[in-house]
Amino acid sequence: MRTSDPKGGAGYPGAERGSHVMDDRHDPDAELPIKLEPCSNGEFLPLPITPVAAETIRRTRDEADRQARRLGLSRRTFLRSVAGAALMLTVLDRTAREAHGATGGRYNLPVDAASDADVARSFLGGDEFIFDVQVHYLNFDLAQPGELGVLGNLFPQKNCGETDPRACFAVDHLVEEMLLKSDTDMLVMSSIPIPGDANPLSIEDMETVKRLVTELCGRGRVLTQGQTFPSIGTAAEQLEAMRLLREEHKIAAWKVYTHAGGPPWWLDDHEAGVSQSGVAFLENVRELGPKIVAVHKGFGLVGGPNRGYADPIDIGPAAEANPDIKFVVYHSGYEPGETEGPYTPETATQGVNRLITSARTAGIGKDGNIYPELGSTWRSVMGDPTQAAHVLGKLLAEFGADRIVWGTDSIWYGSPQDQIAAFRAFQITPEFQERFGYPALTDDVKQQILSANAAALFGIAPPPAGCPAANDDGAGLRSNRTYGPVARRDVEATFTREHPWTVERTANPRVSTYP
Repeated sequence: MRTSDPKGGAGYPGAERGSHVMDDRHDPDAELPIKLEPCSNGEFLPLPITPVAAETIRRTRDEADRQARRLGLSRRTFLRSVAGAALMLTVLDRTAREAHGATGGRYNLPVDAASDADVARSFLGGDEFIFDVQVHYLNFDLAQPGELGVLGNLFPQKNCGETDPRACFAVDHLVEEMLLKSDTDMLVMSSIPIPGDANPLSIEDMETVKRLVTELCGRGRVLTQGQTFPSIGTAAEQLEAMRLLREEHKIAAWKVYTHAGGPPWWLDDHEAGVSQSGVAFLENVRELGPKIVAVHKGFGLVGGPNRGYADPIDIGPAAEANPDIKFVVYHSGYEPGETEGPYTPETATQGVNRLITSARTAGIGKDGNIYPELGSTWRSVMGDPTQAAHVLGKLLAEFGADRIVWGTDSIWYGSPQDQIAAFRAFQITPEFQERFGYPALTDDVKQQILSANAAALFGIAPPPAGCPAANDDGAGLRSNRTYGPVARRDVEATFTREHPWTVERTANPRVSTYP
């Protein structure tokens, strides 16, 4: 374990900013250790809070008051402890079962976990290696006066508490939230779909993270992706740009968006009338290496009228045609607002089932070259144990325990520690295992998802768990801040402004328009 606080007061989340100037726009006393309120990464409209989540929050506050008084702690200190996290997951489990009669997943913690930090830590803590394959930040020049602009409004990290809200996106926040205040040990810096000089997360910005983390935590903890826009320019121009990037930087994978950052396209070029750039791109990947492609599928909002091109329909055919290339499917095709249930013929074109359908049609299953990723997806379903069981169960049953990779889409949500804790505690019920053929979510399977699969994918030997820069006190601090748009109107208002991620808009009838 990484903490030793006997009361658990600092054993889970919650650190005040040290080198940052704080203001009162963020109320730490209002924070809860597990985030269930709606929040967006800017790529989807946050849904209204569910009755189960609202009731869980109400009950957690009430019970936290009682537990805090019994332990002689303030409510804030208790909620920032590992016992506070255990309490909230226990309340969520109970509330969900009361509302639905039975659930497909459980946060089945012992009763005394809410009052005994050692018991809580045995379920929610861990010393396993954690490798997050989808991490972002935004590099603003804080020395110069300026405003957040479009991106800052799309991801209003001003809620983090900085007097200059641009600082909420900065590299120091990223390192602090990811490596010092969560149990994350290694990460992949993932690009965003903005071409050219306007991109606030360039390859040079990613290299900055690598240098800083190397100084603080040692070598080998940060991998970077090479970004390319296959539908912009000619195939020859793309090849040359990729070659130059490959020569100048040590990249671990290529990152693409088929629905944003340029005219829409597909990995398999199956649709006439749109950019036929997918096959050429994959040929470039094969020629230049590394032969790993991370592609955004699901969460289509950022594509505007091209959002339909975030459908994973092209994943199976592309993977079948290119068995030597590994495809990391960011978000696994999950789409907010589409309730996740079992895979059926009637739901084969919805949410995560779209990815399963595409893979099945291409004859790709377990031990294949498709790697579903959980960034934003796990956070979206962890407050609904039944949906969470279906998402994880379907992916495990279809692709195998050695193909699912862990990602959190941070820093858009602040520290991922609550996502890690919830995942550690979560179980798929025996009833769902028997009824739907889902595998058990054992500790070994969780370890595969949290790091072993990504380590094998990228061919790396993980460095030691834990960052040496986190001293004994600092290592015990875990942040539970959640940043990002929390209401539908916030995302809509900012998305409809000038939007740099959609370079070209189409009127393709198969693609829905932004509501």
